[in-house]
Amino acid sequence: MSSASLIVTLSLKVFNFVFLLISLIVLTSDTATAYIEILISTVTIKVHFNNVYAYRYMLATNVIGFAYTLLQIVFSNFHITMGNHLISGDGGVLLGFYGDKVISYLLATGAAVGFGVTKDLRTTLDGMCLVIDKSFYEKAYASPSLLLLDRLCLHCYIISYIFVCTSKES
Repeated sequence: MSSASLIVTLSLKVFNFVFLLISLIVLTSDTATAYIEILISTVTIKVHFNNVYAYRYMLATNVIGFAYTLLQIVFSNFHITMGNHLISGDGGVLLGFYGDKVISYLLATGAAVGFGVTKDLRTTLDGMCLVIDKSFYEKAYASPSLLLLDRLCLHCYIISYIFVCTSKES
């Protein structure tokens, strides 16, 4: 691999890392207070992302993707600085290729769950006449959006990696 392609792959992995980090921060800071008027009093309910199992799943996919991306950044950095792979033979290539695919699908399911549960949660809470801050839903939609951006970045990396590997064989 040329040094330019190594730098491009490392930069795509860094973009993955940044998207996952921002998504993680947005998701974990997503809290709100819901209000409901009952007769003459107001009842408040604290809503946190931990209260919803689907958000926990999205958090788990985010953390797994975060750890995997950090590991891949270390491998790429080692390859750029030392000039050889940390895992010799085809093992490192296979780990990277299939690992990227598994993480990509995992992030896609996490994002889909995030979008779906946010829509359902909004419909349910509105149907119960609960008044909740709009920023809760905005953050709840922002986190899976960042996961999808990360998945897009990961696919760009996979495509460039396949292109480099097939052009090397020709």
